[in-house]
Amino acid sequence: MKVFNFLFTLLFLISATLQYNDPDPYLWIPIYLYGAFLCFKAYQGIYYPKAYLAGILVYLIYGTYLLFDTNGVLSWLNEHNAGNIAQSMKATAPWIEETREFFGLLILTAVLFINYTSFRRNRNF
Repeated sequence: MKVFNFLFTLLFLISATLQYNDPDPYLWIPIYLYGAFLCFKAYQGIYYPKAYLAGILVYLIYGTYLLFDTNGVLSWLNEHNAGNIAQSMKATAPWIEETREFFGLLILTAVLFINYTSFRRNRNF
C-alpha cells in the first residue's frame, strides 16, 4: 500500500497543479489536494477513516450531479456518441469538461475507498 499511496499522492498533486488553467480552480485544486493529503498520510502509516468517508460522500454527491447535469456524462454518452474526451487538452465543449471531472472524482473515490477498506481490514487483524 505504500507504493500505491505514494503514486496517488504524486498523481493528485500533479492533477491539482494542472487545475490552475481550469475554469474553476478554486473548486478542483482543493478536491485533488484533499486526496493527495489523505494518500500522503496513508503513505506515512497515518489513517483517517472518517476523512475517507467524508471525501467519498462529497465526491459521490458531486459525481452524481455531474452525471445528470445538462452538459454532464449522460449528455456525452447519449447526445454526443461518447466522443473522444482525451483528444486534446483543451475542452472544446462543456460535456467534455464535465465528463473529465466526473472521471477524476471516480478515481478519487476509488482510491479513498481502497484506503478505507485497507485500514478496516488491517485494523481487524
